[in-house]
Amino acid sequence: MARVALVTGGTRGIGAAIAIALKAAGYTVAANYGGNDEAAKAFTAETGIAAYKWDVSNYDACVAGIAGVEAALGPVDVLVNNAGITRDGMFHKMTKEQWDAVINTNLSSLFNMTRPVWEGMRARKFGRVICISSVNGQKGQMGQVNYSAAKAGDLGFVKALAQEGARAGITVNSICPGYIATDMVKAIDPAIIEKNILPHIPVGRLGEPEEIARAVVFLAADGAGFITGSTLSANGGQYMI
Repeated sequence: MARVALVTGGTRGIGAAIAIALKAAGYTVAANYGGNDEAAKAFTAETGIAAYKWDVSNYDACVAGIAGVEAALGPVDVLVNNAGITRDGMFHKMTKEQWDAVINTNLSSLFNMTRPVWEGMRARKFGRVICISSVNGQKGQMGQVNYSAAKAGDLGFVKALAQEGARAGITVNSICPGYIATDMVKAIDPAIIEKNILPHIPVGRLGEPEEIARAVVFLAADGAGFITGSTLSANGGQYMI
């Protein structure tokens, strides 16, 4: 029986690529999304992957949403915490609403999504939790204090939880993408990308969502059980640690 994988923010961008790659690798996949019904409907029609709508910043909504997925598909074996938003602004102009929205969606969602599946993974002695952080959680980024703080928090979450899951056969890892050619990045003025972004990426190009997806498939595999608490940087050499 195929393992079940759940991908948050899974109907667009990096999340969609991850969901598609996991399905191609033989997983039964569910894609969570937060608001764009039209995109989710198109994604399901194109891929055959079921999409489930709930707000990952709301714990009760996550509990109910995960219960619905498990009732339909079976227990979640692989959880990919990918959902994220930006509310950029210089700190001296940042509002409490901007701060809370990003922290709740990009960091608190890791608790909201992982806690409801954790006991089941422990009982089955198998689990894969993969969190999509960001290069800006590693190095910081001006105008993104809220985003950088949340994404750095993701890395601490992974390192601590990995220690708790290790003896139970659960691995917890993170991937830090750099600039990836998603709709959000491609919406940036091409001149800005050419002048201000690409010169800082040694490979000389944006990454592709499928490149992040392949990394997820690797970490999700049964054979990746000795890799836990790790951070995989996928940024074209932009930032090396």
